Amino acid sequence: MTPLRVPLRWLLTGGAGGLVVLFAVLGFHRGDTIEYITAKVLQGEIRDAVEATGTVNAVITVQVGSQVSGTIARLNADFNSRVHKGDVIALIDPSLLQGTLLQATADLETAKASVTVAEADLAKANATLAQAHADYDRAVAMAKNGVVTQQELDLATGNYGSAQASRDAAAAGVAAANAQVRQKEAAVTVARTNLDHTVIRSPIDGIVVARNVDVGQTVAASLQAPTIFTIAQDLTKMRVYAKVDESDVGRIKLAQGATFKVDAFPKDSFRGVVSQVRMNPTTVQNVVTYDAIIDFANPELKLFPGMTAYVTIPVATVEQVVKLPNAALRFKPPPSVARTPGKGDPPPGTTVVWKLEPDHTIASVTVALGITDHAYTQVTAVTAGDLKPGDDVVTTAVTAKSATPGAQGLRR
Repeated sequence: MTPLRVPLRWLLTGGAGGLVVLFAVLGFHRGDTIEYITAKVLQGEIRDAVEATGTVNAVITVQVGSQVSGTIARLNADFNSRVHKGDVIALIDPSLLQGTLLQATADLETAKASVTVAEADLAKANATLAQAHADYDRAVAMAKNGVVTQQELDLATGNYGSAQASRDAAAAGVAAANAQVRQKEAAVTVARTNLDHTVIRSPIDGIVVARNVDVGQTVAASLQAPTIFTIAQDLTKMRVYAKVDESDVGRIKLAQGATFKVDAFPKDSFRGVVSQVRMNPTTVQNVVTYDAIIDFANPELKLFPGMTAYVTIPVATVEQVVKLPNAALRFKPPPSVARTPGKGDPPPGTTVVWKLEPDHTIASVTVALGITDHAYTQVTAVTAGDLKPGDDVVTTAVTAKSATPGAQGLRR
């Protein structure tokens, strides 16, 4: 520090006032001290992990809806009900669809009767055609012998052609009537199927996690099937859909272990395994995330679908290594601080930390770093200086100001 120089004439001409200024200036400069806040260099374990937030879900969840419109007549399941595949869980009032089936059945009977009539017409046409054919053959033979005139032969020929046309029309009528029967049979099948759909059955074994309707409520299936129940297949085996940032997704591998916590059980930690990293991205406010699927067992049914999970996926672990607090990596000493001279800029791949010496000076130490858990970072090598567990490294420097005894005495 440059010595403070005060002209002697200030002291001679200023008297006591000049003396006060001198003590005040000297006291201000001598009172500036540097205090260091330090942290210990430790030895132990570091776990580098990916942190993410996700949602607990069942492995298979089925939304059970209605394919027909109508009024809910009965509900045989409720929230948390255990159901089995094929169980009747709801009934829609079938009266309208029963009427539709009856009408379709009547239309089918009418169509079948029309087939009978058409077949009778065909039989009559065949008989008429046979008679016309016989008359035509006789007329041809008699015309050769000159027994009948040409006019009578032409008449027999015309009648024969007309009978053939009538027979063909009758045959077409039979085909049309049979087609009508098939159409009515299809209508009966559709009506019966719709009636069957008024009985809603569970498609899987599972637990009802949601019921969206009440008895007496009308459901309309004109545009899409309305959801009546949501059934989770097996809540003893569940999964977490974790939203992983795009910067971390490359570090996650299949079959990696993972742990997570939920708000409902803050003291418990649950374990799972990464079963899938889905390639479908989700972008929210320019933040891109990917779903990492974590399967886990839930034998006690403690966790429910929809719970928020705070996931930790360890990606690297080292044990019994020297580790630095991350705050020490960010510390840069002020230019005026007394320090042990360094050896120039640190080489690539290294960084400088500052160690507090016994005489309260600080010395630079150049280190190479490994993995971090965001609180501590692994030291893989010390390339300049000396650093070992138990040393104090500086994390913050604080400037403290204190008045000199002389200045305090003058103020008194």
